[in-house]
Amino acid sequence: MTHNAIDADVALGVSATGLGPLPGTDPREAHRIIRGELGSPNLPHLAELPDRGPGADSTGRTAAMLVDMPVDLQPHGWRLVPRGGREYRRAVALLAEDINALADDIGASESSLEEIKTQVLGPLSLAAGLHLASGERTLRDAGARRDLAQSLAAGAAEHVTRVMAAAPNARLTVQLDEPRLSEVLNGRIPTASGYRTLRAVPRSEALESWAVVVAAMKAAGAQRVVASTSGTDLPFTELGDTFDGLALPVSGTTDAEWELLAGMIENARHLWLGVGGAAGAPPQVSELVRSVTTPWNRIGLDLNRFHQLRITPDAGLAGCTPADARSVLGRLSSAADALNQILADH
Repeated sequence: MTHNAIDADVALGVSATGLGPLPGTDPREAHRIIRGELGSPNLPHLAELPDRGPGADSTGRTAAMLVDMPVDLQPHGWRLVPRGGREYRRAVALLAEDINALADDIGASESSLEEIKTQVLGPLSLAAGLHLASGERTLRDAGARRDLAQSLAAGAAEHVTRVMAAAPNARLTVQLDEPRLSEVLNGRIPTASGYRTLRAVPRSEALESWAVVVAAMKAAGAQRVVASTSGTDLPFTELGDTFDGLALPVSGTTDAEWELLAGMIENARHLWLGVGGAAGAPPQVSELVRSVTTPWNRIGLDLNRFHQLRITPDAGLAGCTPADARSVLGRLSSAADALNQILADH
C-alpha cells in the first residue's frame, strides 16, 4: 500500500478529532457542535447519536450499509435475515438523516470544508455483533465472515460516495472501528450459549478482510483509512501494514507497545491518541498535553513527527452531557494548539 496521502501532510501540525459518538438526538445540533469545536485545521466528523436507540448503535448503523445482507433486531441483537425488518429500515433512515444534516450544515456555512471523517464498524467487530438465523454469531462461520466482508466493502464504498457528495471538495478520512479486535483474534468472544468461546480468527484472515474493505473505500475516493481499536495483544504489525494509521487510547499503552507504535510512525503512518475526556470532568489542556509528550519523550520519538499525530477523546462521548462533550472537543483543539507551539519552539 502506498501512503502518498500521508506524505502530502508533512507540513501540517498536530490536530484534533472526535471518535464519532456524541450525546443527544439532533444531528443538526451535533454537527454545529462539531463544526464549532473542530474547525480547520482539525478534523470534523459525521456525528453518531446512539441515544436515538436501535439503528443508531454502531452495529445497526454499519449493518444499514451492507449490500444484499439485510438485518432485523432480536432480543439477542442484530440478525442477518432474507428481508430487513422495521429496525433495519429505521437504521437506514437514521444514517441518511445524519448525512443530510452534514450536507445542510455545510450548505449553511460561509466556509467550505477541507476535510471530513466518517466512521464504519470493521468486519471483525461487525461479525462479532451480528447473528445468523441460528442465533449464533456470524463470527463462528468462516464462509459467513467472508460474505460479510465483501458486503461491507461494497456498502462502505457506497457510504463513502454519499459522504463525499454531502461534503464536496473535502478530503475524506474513514475511521474503521474494531473495538472487539483483541477478543476476536484471541478467541475471547462467547458463543450464543455463553458456555464456551468462539475459535480465534486467524490474523491472515483479518488482513484479507481489512484489505478488501480498505481497497473498496479508497477506490470510492477515501483518501485515508485509520483503524481504531483498543485492548491487549493488538496486532500492530498487521495494522501498520494495512492502514494509514492507528487510533487507540494512550492510557494503558505499555512501553513495549510504544516501541511498536514508534516503528509505525517512522514508517509514515499516522497515530491518533485518545487522551481522555469520555468519562468525568473534561481534562485540563495541560494534562492532555502531558499525556502525549511524556510517552513521546520517554520513547525518544522526534518532535518533528508531530505532523503525524492527531488527538482524540479516549472513547466516544455519547455518555457525556452535551456541555461536557463540547468542552472536551474544545480542549482537544486547544491541546493540539499547545502541542504545535511545543513543536514551533523545538
